[in-house]
Amino acid sequence: MDLHLHGKRVIVTGGSKGIGLACAIAFAAEGAQVAIISRDPANLTAAQAEFAQRGLPVIVHAQDLGSTTGCEQAMASLEGEFGPLDILVNCAGAAKKYPLETLEPANFHEALQAKFDPYLNMQHQALQSFTHQRTHGSRDDKAIVNIIGIGGRHVMANHLAGGLANAALLFLNAGLATAHAAHAIRINAINPGLTLTTRTEQTLAFEAERNHTSLQAVLEAKEAALPIGRLATPAEIADVALFLASSRASYVTGAVIDMDGGLHPSL
Repeated sequence: MDLHLHGKRVIVTGGSKGIGLACAIAFAAEGAQVAIISRDPANLTAAQAEFAQRGLPVIVHAQDLGSTTGCEQAMASLEGEFGPLDILVNCAGAAKKYPLETLEPANFHEALQAKFDPYLNMQHQALQSFTHQRTHGSRDDKAIVNIIGIGGRHVMANHLAGGLANAALLFLNAGLATAHAAHAIRINAINPGLTLTTRTEQTLAFEAERNHTSLQAVLEAKEAALPIGRLATPAEIADVALFLASSRASYVTGAVIDMDGGLHPSL
């Protein structure tokens, strides 16, 4: 299936590792012009090497997206390099998990700053770019895909602060999608569950240490609890992101796709 992504200008925040990197590689493989943003130059260097190994071009930009100024600078720099934006994939930001007994009110504010703010700030910049293009005659469809997290829909005791940030992002996703649907701007979300990333491995290792067991035992227990019987891969999340961003999903906006291996089936 041709997703009609060739030549599209795509920014992937948090695109230097994990799900973000998988999304960036997948878009580039479809012929899109891809830029990735990360606040860690070392991760960007590693991502560049990954792209080079695959023979794919990529633009990298080091920036902390927690501030509106940082997002403005990133957008101005990248659009100056490859032209007006077509697609934004938000994957930057991660809230820490805290055992319930150590959770403090400040942790909720930290989670919002770490996860909600970067998504909000970059969506604002993207929407400004899309609106500017509209006023100057462009009629091309534009898309935003927010990679959020299943904790925004289903409460996890060790992820209450992060779950709050995710829930706020789901609310924002719905509101912005409704507000901008008439302007051919589509905004959708994906809620990954457990996915085979470095961050997940670190979380499982912490759980294993805390419970005095092995990482393999924790992983096997997690997989046994999933109806599909295994964790997701970042590439599987990326495949859905590509579809939602493409013109093949031209009538899909305001949607939230849960990808948790059937753990919480929807009616």
